[in-house]
Amino acid sequence: MSGSNSSSRDAAVAEPLQLAVHSMPVPVDDDARRRTRAGRWKMLGLLAVCAAPVVASYFTYFVIRPEGRSNYAALVAPARELPPLPLTELDGTPVPAPSLAGQWLLVVAGGGACDAACEKRLYLQRQLREMTGRDRDRIDKLWLVVDDNAPPAPLKTALEAAPPTRILRVPRDALASWLQPAPGHALEDHLYIVDPMGRWMMRAPVDPDPVALERDLDRLLRASASWDRAGR
Repeated sequence: MSGSNSSSRDAAVAEPLQLAVHSMPVPVDDDARRRTRAGRWKMLGLLAVCAAPVVASYFTYFVIRPEGRSNYAALVAPARELPPLPLTELDGTPVPAPSLAGQWLLVVAGGGACDAACEKRLYLQRQLREMTGRDRDRIDKLWLVVDDNAPPAPLKTALEAAPPTRILRVPRDALASWLQPAPGHALEDHLYIVDPMGRWMMRAPVDPDPVALERDLDRLLRASASWDRAGR
């Protein structure tokens, strides 16, 4: 019997120890996950803080308007974002459409030959900018030529004098996807106001009163004073 017990113990010792190894769950880094969530919330909060002045200023201007106040120019609601227009310099050099953003724009559109009515709008454009006084450095003048005609040399020279009017060429059909005239009028009948983010916001009447139009422009400049700065 003792021999039997001894042999059993020896057999047990001789057998290798067998362990079942199971895959262990990967521990979840809760701290890293919390940091990621916190970082995302901080980023969203920062974006909200940056956008708040813009939203508040436009909300005040467009929605919470004093009783009895009316706009002379036509408001574009909602404002129309600048599309990827195929813009070029007069010599054909491509110009990225987003490069127009950064300043308030007074936009005139028309053929390169520029008749008397076109010259009148370009003069109004210059007059409006100067009427804004110390805010004029927040405004650029832009003439969008919608055909292949070259502007008359004397007019081009006058427009290049400081402060210069930028002259770019764009196909009429492409521009019509962004700016639109009043019913019954042509694209070149108006002066258009575009904000520093490239959004078309106002359309002046045909043959506008410069003083009344300047009041509208002044309100826009004051509403954006908390976030818009001169220069691109």
